[in-house]
Amino acid sequence: MTAEPRTLAEAITIFSDEDVAFETMRDLRWPEGVHCPQCGSLNVGFIKTRKMWECKEKKDGKPLHAKRQFSVKVGTIFEDSALKLGKWLPAIWLIANCKNGISSYELARAIGVQQKSAWHMLHRIRVAMKVGSFEKIDGTTEIDETYVGGKVKNKHKSKRSKVSTKGGAGKAIVAGVLKRGDEKSASRVRAMLIADTSGPTLKALVRDNVEAGAAVMTDSHTGYLGLSKEYQHAFVNHSVEYVRGQVHTNGIENFWALLKRSIRGTYVSVDPAHLLAYCDEQAFRFNERKLTDGERFRSVAKSVTGKRLTYAELTGHAEANLPA
Repeated sequence: MTAEPRTLAEAITIFSDEDVAFETMRDLRWPEGVHCPQCGSLNVGFIKTRKMWECKEKKDGKPLHAKRQFSVKVGTIFEDSALKLGKWLPAIWLIANCKNGISSYELARAIGVQQKSAWHMLHRIRVAMKVGSFEKIDGTTEIDETYVGGKVKNKHKSKRSKVSTKGGAGKAIVAGVLKRGDEKSASRVRAMLIADTSGPTLKALVRDNVEAGAAVMTDSHTGYLGLSKEYQHAFVNHSVEYVRGQVHTNGIENFWALLKRSIRGTYVSVDPAHLLAYCDEQAFRFNERKLTDGERFRSVAKSVTGKRLTYAELTGHAEANLPA
C-alpha cells in the first residue's frame, strides 16, 4: 500500500493529499495491477488528467464492450459518491477502529460533511464490513440470543400501556454464534436477526451454522432441548451458575455487552430495519480485534468492491434486513 498510517492523526494527514488517497485505494483494490472491472483485462491505459483508466481490449478490431472508461470508485461502495477519497478513507479508519462505533453526527464534524451524507457513508462502509464467510463452524461453539430495543419505561405514557412489559416484547431478537478461539486464533462471532426464540427457530439456527457433532454451549433455554441428538450439547442454568468447567456462554455474552454499549452509548436509537448492519459492524471489530488499526483499515478498504448501497435502497428499508 502506498500510504501506511498507524494512527488516526496520521490517516487524516496522509489522506488529505488526494493524490495519495487515490494511489492508496488503487493499490488496495488492484494489488497485482489495474484491470478492467467488466472484462478483467490488464490491457488498460491511464488517463492522467482525469485519474481514470480505459480498457483497450478489442475483438475483431472493435472495442470488446461499452463503458470502457472506469475510475477507482466504479463497482465499489464509493460509486456515484461526489465525496473525494480523502474523506472516505478517514471515515473507514474511524468506523473500523472506534471500539464503540462513531455516530453520523460525529463523523460529519470530523471530516466536514453533512450529517445526512455521513449517515449514508457509514452504512455503505458497514456493507464492506459484513462477515462474508458462511461456512459451518466445526469447533466448540457458544450460542445465545438477546433482545435489542428501547425500554418500556422510557416510552411515553400513552404508548407504555399498549406494550407488554414481559420479556422482550416490542424488541428485535439478535442471535449470536461464537466459535471459541485457541492458542492459534481468537474467537469469532456472527450475528443475525431471528423472528422468535421457539425451538424450531433456535434448532434451525444451530443446524445452519454449526457442523453436526460439534460441541455446542448454550444457556438453559428450552428451545435448545433436543440438540444432544446431533451435537455435544451442554448448557448452564444462569439462575444457578454461570460457569461449569468449560461449559459457559461468557464469550458471546461479552459480544452482547460490546454491541449494546455501542447502540446505547453511540447510536442511541437504531431502526430495526438497520439493526443487522450495526451487528455486522460490531462483529467485524470483535473478530479483528487482534489486528492493528492499520490492518483493520486495510481489511475494510480491500472489501469495498462489488458492494453498493444506494440512498434509495437504504431509506427504503429493504425487507431482506428483517427477520422472516
